[in-house]
Amino acid sequence: MSDEVKTLEDLGEVTGIAPQPEETAPAEPVIDEHGRSYATGRRKDAVARVWIKPGPGKITVNGRDVDVYFARPVLQMMIKQPFETVERLGQYDVMCTVKGGGLSGQAGAVRHGISRALTYFEPTLRPKLKSGGFLTRDSRAVERKKFGRRKARRSFQFSKR
Repeated sequence: MSDEVKTLEDLGEVTGIAPQPEETAPAEPVIDEHGRSYATGRRKDAVARVWIKPGPGKITVNGRDVDVYFARPVLQMMIKQPFETVERLGQYDVMCTVKGGGLSGQAGAVRHGISRALTYFEPTLRPKLKSGGFLTRDSRAVERKKFGRRKARRSFQFSKR
């Protein structure tokens, strides 16, 4: 065994076992009997259940239009970001229910859910969404209040007298 092994092919020659090339099967779309894909999105304390299906691009949140539920344009832009990234704006209908947290957290949860549902519907979109950071759950949450303090880190005002 004085042969120097530098590559996998050399290792195969020494051991007599040839390395098998890794073949990954293309991911199959996950679509239910209604032609929809489902995913759950989370952000802060908000949880969004999201269903997407091919359509004219109507987004419904808790039974209301997205423009009514998320009145701020920044939140509407946040929700549409995954579609803009993969150039699918106006090609999918979104129906979602969202609970918990505030409006900003809910918009983040819906965005996360839409991104995950898109990868289930079209697995080829995953690399673009992953590189854009849409599939990563934003784990930041509010820090808990500590005893002996006014807030999480803020102390009471010090007075010498």
